[in-house]
Amino acid sequence: MRKILLIFIISISSVLAQSAGNSGMAFLKLGFSARNISMGDVSSVSSGDVSSLFYNPAGLAGLKGNEVMLMHNSWIQGTNSNVLGVQTTVWSLPLAFGFNVTSVNDIQVRTRATAQPDATFDANFFFGSMSTGFYVYDNVAFGATIKYLYEGLYSEEATGWGFDFGLNYKSPIDGLSAVAVLKNAGSMNILKNESTKLPTDFRIGPAYKFNVLNDKFGITAAAEFQKYLPANDNHFDFGLEILYDNLIALRGGYQSGYESKSFTGGFGLIWGNFGLDYAFQPFIDGLGDASIFSIKFKF
Repeated sequence: MRKILLIFIISISSVLAQSAGNSGMAFLKLGFSARNISMGDVSSVSSGDVSSLFYNPAGLAGLKGNEVMLMHNSWIQGTNSNVLGVQTTVWSLPLAFGFNVTSVNDIQVRTRATAQPDATFDANFFFGSMSTGFYVYDNVAFGATIKYLYEGLYSEEATGWGFDFGLNYKSPIDGLSAVAVLKNAGSMNILKNESTKLPTDFRIGPAYKFNVLNDKFGITAAAEFQKYLPANDNHFDFGLEILYDNLIALRGGYQSGYESKSFTGGFGLIWGNFGLDYAFQPFIDGLGDASIFSIKFKF
């Protein structure tokens, strides 16, 4: 346990020592799973399913069986993401694989003020990841993820590696838990003249789950403090889910500190081992709205 905590602390310290500045690979900041996005993207602390591989690998600890998640994110300004997550168990250890393909199409190139652009090009991004999580004590879980990263901009390409580390703590209070997560620590190769900085992300926060009315309603409330470490970029995120009879879920969330977004919302439908989720994220300043769909299946 002490060795794991030491690795986690050293990883945070090394990233804090990086020089300040803007980061690239912004597709890594997008949420995963419509459920999580509709709850203000607080799911480092509240996922607990296959989507944990994208948020907090410690959430994979204790998962049994197999689960598949597919997501399509029709985001703003022509950005589209398709995501696949697969979780299984190998030698009693949960193992999860994630894939993300994101593209921004028809980006205009202009060298002078004309009605028509000189050219257009597509920006393409990808990551493939492998994650696991396990309990180091009865109430403490640790998880780790390794990611292969790719970016293609115009005629330039670069690859790199990213790493996530997470800790989950289940408190003695029934339903109350807390997490600490470091995401996207790593580096990219040089793209044209310099390497792209990853949007390294540190999150910490609690979640509380409880049932009311003879367990007909399950309620999850979660909050996270989020900091993008290469820059002075801090956010507080809040999420709420009301689940009726393990059949219908209504969700909402709020994200602070962003210029163009704040509130989120959505719903979920569950039929046995199959789940369908939808999230809606409005933007201001004429950026449009985002609609996210995801499905999950356990077997």
